[in-house]
Amino acid sequence: MKQFIVAVTTFTMFYELSARENTLTNNNKIFDSELHYSLYVPDGTERIISRAVYLDQLHGFWLAQCIANWTGLITEIDKIEAPFYTDENWGDPDQKNIWGNFVHHANIIDYFFVYNDKPWGADDDTDIEYMYQHLLDINNTSILNGEQIKNGWLHHIYSNEDAPGGENFLWVSNETAYYLMRGGLLPPATSEPEHNSNYEMIDAQLTTEIFGLFAPTRPDIALRMAHLPIRTTAKNNAEWISEFYVIMYSLAADIDIELSMKEKVFWLAQNARKRLPDDSYAAGMYDFIKLAYTANPNKDDWEITRDAVYEQYQVAGKDGYNYNKSFDAGINFAASLVSLFYGEGDLLRTIRIGSLAGWDADNPTATWGGLLGFMLGRKRVEQAFERYNLSDTYWISRTRRNFPDRTPDAAGEDTFPMMAMRGVYIIDRVIMEEMGGGVDLEKNVWYIPDINKKK
Repeated sequence: MKQFIVAVTTFTMFYELSARENTLTNNNKIFDSELHYSLYVPDGTERIISRAVYLDQLHGFWLAQCIANWTGLITEIDKIEAPFYTDENWGDPDQKNIWGNFVHHANIIDYFFVYNDKPWGADDDTDIEYMYQHLLDINNTSILNGEQIKNGWLHHIYSNEDAPGGENFLWVSNETAYYLMRGGLLPPATSEPEHNSNYEMIDAQLTTEIFGLFAPTRPDIALRMAHLPIRTTAKNNAEWISEFYVIMYSLAADIDIELSMKEKVFWLAQNARKRLPDDSYAAGMYDFIKLAYTANPNKDDWEITRDAVYEQYQVAGKDGYNYNKSFDAGINFAASLVSLFYGEGDLLRTIRIGSLAGWDADNPTATWGGLLGFMLGRKRVEQAFERYNLSDTYWISRTRRNFPDRTPDAAGEDTFPMMAMRGVYIIDRVIMEEMGGGVDLEKNVWYIPDINKKK
């Protein structure tokens, strides 16, 4: 304990609160005061993206992810084997989880909302992403190194020994990696099987999707940014599954706007599938579920495919899969695909299926809630749920520590608009420094060069 306190104190100056906030000139230009905006002359071949539209989409990401996260938490680890929940259970009283407990925030299986007078609580499906965004921001970098990741984890995440109530809100591989970093190891060593027996658990799937949003239209850059954060806790199938999500998030900015939401999510998934090695169980799961959906696309028959996943993978070990725990990367990836395909791009339906599908239900719901929320943007998320007084404040100190209180006169410490704005600043840097593109502050747009164009 003493050694840990000394380590935190050593980095106190490094983690001093940034004085930077949103910067506006008299012309209402929004820019990062700590970033040099170099002149960029477009040649007409670039992808042009509105920063204003993307700002709203990032707000939609945070809002829908929180809705989906807290909805999925109601049924988290309630059902990890047959008989599972079905559509008939929507609106029923919540049942106890495998530990014999109920959740505290809801007693009915239904969408969960937080309204204007209260903040959304941080959870492990959002707080590590929040931390990674913060680390990119205060380090003025696009790609975090192992030392920066370790320092961030130790500064912002409690140990079980010093956490209020003895709960540090880390599980399986995240927990193992945290204590490995306390012992001096750096990523990617913290995900190596000889050090971390939980390297194929779910953890990286719920902590790294946001890197896709930081590299719009460029999954190659997104994967480079996400590599060490993923390898902090995951390797092999768990790593590839996490990359699958990162690719979908990155390509979400590059979809043909004429496509329907169903066509968009299927296009994203098809492109992300290319990242999964064909001989991996992750690829086998994807192909199995996609084929099952194609053969039986009735969106009300998702339960048939979910049950087939259970029988073929958890029970029979199809494609070499060895079910380990209810927090396993594989079974939860399969559950997420069931909700993705049968949800067909419908935000509410996708969250509902994900909540009822079983296993670690809040993870798939948060992943797809964030993606679909980004694609829709804040206003369309509100319209989808017919809720126009939802909270836009965030309570990071529920689970993590040592972050700035940006809303001292209100509950929580941050807001989705401010979180989205800092995300825009990170993307400004990524586009200029990693993509060789440009930011036009007058037009409020990004110029993203073709992937084959050299910097």
